[in-house]
Amino acid sequence: MAQINPHILFKGNTEEAFNFYKSVFGGEYAMLMRMKDLPNDPNNPISEIDANKIIHIALPIGKSNILMGSDVAEQFMNQELVTGNRYTISISAESKEEADKLFNGLSAGGQIEIPIADSHWDTYFGMFADKFGIQWMVDFDPKYKGQI
Repeated sequence: MAQINPHILFKGNTEEAFNFYKSVFGGEYAMLMRMKDLPNDPNNPISEIDANKIIHIALPIGKSNILMGSDVAEQFMNQELVTGNRYTISISAESKEEADKLFNGLSAGGQIEIPIADSHWDTYFGMFADKFGIQWMVDFDPKYKGQI
């Protein structure tokens, strides 16, 4: 079965965001590559502005998921960060305790939209934007125990 691994773009603060996510999820980066680590292309040189930006970072989450991200390359690739109307990363926890840990950790400094609690659809659910503006949903469904 295919896996869904979210990839998030940031405007120069990918490393800060991922250090925060790592402090909540734990683990080690599977990859961290800066733009200056790319092969040199004389026809498209990497500017000093973009050199230390993250071109790719990957943080394994749990047994089979990976959270990925990168900074937009304003000079090097002429990219612009355009935030969509709604983007959400959904986490299915394996217990209420894990749901609380993830919700409380990731929502620190952010904006809680729906406090984590028992929902009317028989799951334990909460929703928020983290301090970087990324939308998250955390749930625990005792019928599935994190397997959806």
